Amino acid sequence: MNPLAKPKLKKIILNVGLKEAMVDKKALDSMSEQLKQITGQKPMTTYARKAIAAFKLRKGEPIGLKVTLRSKRMNDFLQKLVAIVLPRVRDFKGIPESGFDGKGNYTLGINEIIIFPEIDYAKIDKIRGLELTLVTTAKDNKEAKSLLEEFGMPFGRQSARPQGKP
Repeated sequence: MNPLAKPKLKKIILNVGLKEAMVDKKALDSMSEQLKQITGQKPMTTYARKAIAAFKLRKGEPIGLKVTLRSKRMNDFLQKLVAIVLPRVRDFKGIPESGFDGKGNYTLGINEIIIFPEIDYAKIDKIRGLELTLVTTAKDNKEAKSLLEEFGMPFGRQSARPQGKP
C-alpha cells in the first residue's frame, strides 16, 4: 500500500450545545473558559441558524461553542484523551463502535466535562457534556476504526444482546 494513501487524522472538533445560554449569558463565558483550559485554544461561538418557536429560540442567538484542533494541538489532545481522560470515566468498558458515520469519521459524546484533569471541580457552576468528532481521511468505517485503534482508542467489545426464552 502506498504510504501516502494511508488514512490520517485531519482534525478533532469539540462541540458544546448550551441551551441555557439563551437565558444566562454567563454560562457561555464559563464554558468558554473551560474549553480553553482543555484545548489551549479559544472556542468559537455558534449561533442559531433559524428560529424555533417551540424552544423560544431566535435566529442569530448564541447557542453553543466549538473548537477545531489540528496538527500538534490535535495530537496532544488525542494522546491526553486516550491516556488520561477516558480511563477516568466511571464504569468504563470502552468506547462504542456505533459512533462511526460511514464516511470514516467518529463522534463520541462525553457526559461530564469534569473528567478532564484541567477542570477544577470547585470552580464549575454546572456539570456539562461535550461532543468530540474525529475527522479522518479514511474512506469507510473499517479503515477509520483501524486508524483510531493505532492511536490507542479503547473500543469496547460488542456484547451479544440477550435473546428471549428459546
